[in-house]
Amino acid sequence: MTNLLLYQRIAGQLAEDIRRGVYQPGERVPSVRKMSAQLNVSHATVLQAYANLEDQGLIRARPQSGFYVHQTPALTAPTPDIAKVERPGLVTRSSIINQVLTESRREGVFPLGAAVPHVDYLPVRALHQQLAKVTRFHSPRAFSYMFSPGFEPLRRQVAIRMRDAGVVVDPSEVVITHGCVDALQMSLRVLTKPGDLIAVESPTYYGLLQLADLLGLKVIEIPCDPTTGISLEALQLAANQWPIKALVLTARLSNPLGGTIPEERQRQLLRLAGDYDFQIVEDDIYGELMFEQGPTKALKSHDRDSRVIYCSSFSKTLSPGVRIGWIIAGKYQDEVQRLQTFSTHSACSVTQMAVAAYLENGGYDRHLRHIRQEYRKNLNAFQLAVQQYFPAGTQMTRPKGGFILWVSLPARVNTKDLHLRALQQGISIAPGLIFSNTEQFNHCVRLNCGIPWNREAERALMTLGMLATQLCQEAGGSWED
Repeated sequence: MTNLLLYQRIAGQLAEDIRRGVYQPGERVPSVRKMSAQLNVSHATVLQAYANLEDQGLIRARPQSGFYVHQTPALTAPTPDIAKVERPGLVTRSSIINQVLTESRREGVFPLGAAVPHVDYLPVRALHQQLAKVTRFHSPRAFSYMFSPGFEPLRRQVAIRMRDAGVVVDPSEVVITHGCVDALQMSLRVLTKPGDLIAVESPTYYGLLQLADLLGLKVIEIPCDPTTGISLEALQLAANQWPIKALVLTARLSNPLGGTIPEERQRQLLRLAGDYDFQIVEDDIYGELMFEQGPTKALKSHDRDSRVIYCSSFSKTLSPGVRIGWIIAGKYQDEVQRLQTFSTHSACSVTQMAVAAYLENGGYDRHLRHIRQEYRKNLNAFQLAVQQYFPAGTQMTRPKGGFILWVSLPARVNTKDLHLRALQQGISIAPGLIFSNTEQFNHCVRLNCGIPWNREAERALMTLGMLATQLCQEAGGSWED
């Protein structure tokens, strides 16, 4: 009995190390001999522990090589083909998207659906202190209108932050908005009119589909690679066929795939936009959450012809509730400001002033380093749990930042059904159908990993895996199709 408990303890500690990222997927764990000497236990005990980890799907033995952390095959994309690019059309899924989102916002559900960071990863106390100071010492201005382009000290801080993305701008070029979606809608309103065609990534952020529907725009979906982002080959094929007015994309950590366009392909994309004369709207909301800062800059950093309108916000890094975003519109800035003046004026005065004070006083970079580290650990833990609990044939992305994970289940699983069954168990997810105007992602699901990894999170993933396995069995056939 003592030996049994000992090997279980060893297996449990190693499993925890794997989930915390001490050992990465594909990395070799200590040899049986080394682990035996390190823990002063027998070889047989270590072998029992490793066998237990193999049973859990966490490690795999390689003949004459040792034991390695198991790595589920990464999600891959098919070779782009014009046949894979659906014809342009109006968005027809807004009602379904609204229904799914409404169902997922029920009280008391475990939030694996919405891409919202947990409060533990937000600088709540520091922001609260700045809000208190602003309302105490700057009361008249804090409660007055803040007109476009926004609070100058905040625009100055944003311009400073933009240097890390490789973008050099003057504070006068920054317009503060009510979050990133507000920036996106103003971009599209100055670039398009109802009936125009825009290109989007596929799969894409569901809010963009809703926005296109609201503005009466036709949409063409361009296939994306989970690692390198939008397919330039497919985009060119589409541009040859149809008059694309604007392309909306995320060059760094796309939502939901998490892909990042390498810098050389970013330059190729800009040349392509020039050749076919369409504008690009860049949504860089996850850019500051790349685990390795520096190697890949924003698409806007390569823009020499004012071809790119840049949009971002602090919703994923500071707080979704502050509703502070910004837009760098270049030659379209006057139109953006006129549009803003006659619609929303600008973002809330109090929050603009508080966020500016927080950025001025330092601590933001330290905060970013902390949450990047936490999200890296969370993603690793979620990936291992999906690998362990989900049915055979499951694939997933391996994003290089952020906190969202795209999971592709066996083709027979409809994740709308998984969504409904999960809700009955008190768990919300984002089913693949809301990320496209087509049917091609109905077997996929996006998971929010911006929540602390703990027993409750693991139980939720275990339950999802069980439900997905049940759906596989009910659908019949091979799980690998």
